[in-house]
Amino acid sequence: MWHPENPVRHVIPETRWPTAEEADRSLLFTPVNVGSVKLESRTWVPAMVPWRATEDGSVTSNIIEWYGRFASGRPGAIVVEATGVRDIASGPLLRIGDDRFIPGLRNLVETVKRESSGHTRLFIQIIDFLSVRRRPLKEKYFARFLELKQHHRAALAEATSDTNWLEANEADIRTCLNDAPDELLDRVLDERELESLRFGYRERVTDMDLPHIRELPGVLPEIFAAAAVRAREAGFDGVELHYAHAYTMASFLSAKNNRPDGYGGVRENRVRLPLEVYRAVRERIGRDYTVGVRFLSDEVIEAGSHLEDAVYFGVEFARAGFDYLSVSKGGKFDDAKQPKVGQAVYPYTGRSGYECMPTVLSDERGPFGRNVPLAAAIKRSVNRAGFATPVITSGGIATFEQAEAILRNGEADIIAAARQSLADPDWFLKIQLGRGDEIRRCVFTNYCEGLDQMHKQVTCKLWDRVNLDEPEITVSEDGRRRLVPPLWRG
Repeated sequence: MWHPENPVRHVIPETRWPTAEEADRSLLFTPVNVGSVKLESRTWVPAMVPWRATEDGSVTSNIIEWYGRFASGRPGAIVVEATGVRDIASGPLLRIGDDRFIPGLRNLVETVKRESSGHTRLFIQIIDFLSVRRRPLKEKYFARFLELKQHHRAALAEATSDTNWLEANEADIRTCLNDAPDELLDRVLDERELESLRFGYRERVTDMDLPHIRELPGVLPEIFAAAAVRAREAGFDGVELHYAHAYTMASFLSAKNNRPDGYGGVRENRVRLPLEVYRAVRERIGRDYTVGVRFLSDEVIEAGSHLEDAVYFGVEFARAGFDYLSVSKGGKFDDAKQPKVGQAVYPYTGRSGYECMPTVLSDERGPFGRNVPLAAAIKRSVNRAGFATPVITSGGIATFEQAEAILRNGEADIIAAARQSLADPDWFLKIQLGRGDEIRRCVFTNYCEGLDQMHKQVTCKLWDRVNLDEPEITVSEDGRRRLVPPLWRG
């Protein structure tokens, strides 16, 4: 992962945990309405991908155990991982693109209700993504993937001062390029071809030469709406539309979206499809069902969207009728590090990825609550526009004092914590019971993110090798890690 120049290694801040009486008087443990749903507290476990589904996207026993364990900590709400709205291959990631997925998802819903004794509300995050291929071997790219055209011949002839390449055999040209140094390839291939060679082919919403990309505005509203209907049928309390990070809907919102068809360019056009998707979802599932959105406060990339864009989008989302606004940051393909051959580019390795999940190796500001001011700016603008839509903030929030101050300062309405909840799924409950000194505190080294990058089952280093001889625990595929933390006997 990217780190700032001359990084500072921060320590986990000391904190004082509240007594049960103090927790009971806090804002953190007061109820809040999110659309038609009432949360018992303002505590939130955001979507995390644990890599536990089947290869065809179905719920597994490991998925059930994972979410059941989070539910036993009784947060106000849990959001199920990014779940694909199309029925297409995506590896061991959940899908909701067909009715056959409903029974497994219903079992998941029932598990969370049971394990939380009805205290936790469950939402599901639904997502669309475009094609991303693994970085190819150089010889494979030039033999199979590069579409050789006349301009390649001309560029090669100019770069080598040899006009014979203009009429040369195609096989000879491919062999030449395969053996060529980077300096020559930089002069012959265009930017997208170089990216496909060095990072792997990646579709963009601006690839208007591809019919299925050109037609996205015509098909995505119904695809998302159908997925939302399945979510409601499965029993989820609501859906979260994934408009963040490196994926399709976030790419429509991006300032880099220059589509010429009325869905790119100025902000009003870039927000058009996200609003059309929302309206299609709302029309299908009604006003009495919670629909939220996860979107970016800042893309953190060159020529990308920044806070002023996010403020505009937040107000428009509130105006349209979204029931909550969940704010994230960064996590883009555009600045990701080059993957190894055979691996796919990972959108959390560049600066934008760092800002999404900052670690203790940071700049002087450090990782704790780093993104809260951005969510606060969005909330202020939404409120000034006359809307009371709850705003959810996240990013390095791991103490009661931190969370309570954010709420009391009016910077957000709900506190989301992913990595701290992974370190200790019971931490909200321990705070509420006045037993904060028993919390297993996240150390923010992103061990979990490293597993995600390798598409391995995500765990936390604070507990994944603890009591491995415990009877009937579920272990990772290599047998070296437990897949859920030990139960708290509080």
